[in-house]
Parts: sequence; structure tokens; C-alpha cells
Amino acid sequence: MEFQRVYSGAPWEGRIGYCRALRAGGHIFVTGTAPVAPGGGVEAPGDAYHQAKRCFKIIEEALAQLGASRADVTRTRMFVTDISRWEEYGRAHAETFGAHPPTTTFVEVSRLIHPDMLIEIEADAIVPDA
Repeated sequence: MEFQRVYSGAPWEGRIGYCRALRAGGHIFVTGTAPVAPGGGVEAPGDAYHQAKRCFKIIEEALAQLGASRADVTRTRMFVTDISRWEEYGRAHAETFGAHPPTTTFVEVSRLIHPDMLIEIEADAIVPDA
């Protein structure tokens, strides 16, 4: 089986040794995606909704490079630092997936890799083999 990998240029990819997304046959796995702003830094500090939207945009870009779209996403996992803000994250999730809702999980964590990050999202997708 051939593996295809996509890198986003996040500063942690090389230091930790991971890729943004990996396609193995018809399965795509998108790693934990944090709200990194274009050019670096954290997108929208303190804004749960906009941080979630940024994560989904990065995920969509990785999926597109592997021949998939958000309609192919089967599962998301959202790691959040404040579960009481679930409605803000949830609104971004619902807007992103619309008529193609995947399964999902919310998990509260004590912190993420940068103190201004409120959310990190993983996604899995299934697409037909090329």
C-alpha cells in the first residue's frame, strides 16, 4: 500500500517528526490541528469559534491535497481547554460539515502546546482508492 503525506509547515512537524495528514489507500488521517495563523502565531487568541474555524480550514487544505473534501470526513476529535465553551466550537463544526456531519468527540484537556490555543482537532476521512 502506498502512503501519501502532506505537510503544512507548522513549526512542530519537523521537530516532533509528524505530517499534517496521511493517506493510506482510501483512508486519510489528519493529525491534531491547532489554530496556527497564516505566517505563524496563534489565530484569534481567546476566540473559541474563530480558532475552531481556523483548525477546520487547515484540515480542509490538507484533505484537498490528498484528493478529499470535508464531505469525506467520517470522524473528528476536538481537544479543548474549556469544555464549557462547547457551543462555540460546536457552531464552527456544524457550519463546516453542514449536510455531511461526521461522528465527533469533545475532550477537555488541561492545556495545549501553546497557552493561547483553546482547541486542537483531529479528523479521519474515507475516500475511494485511486
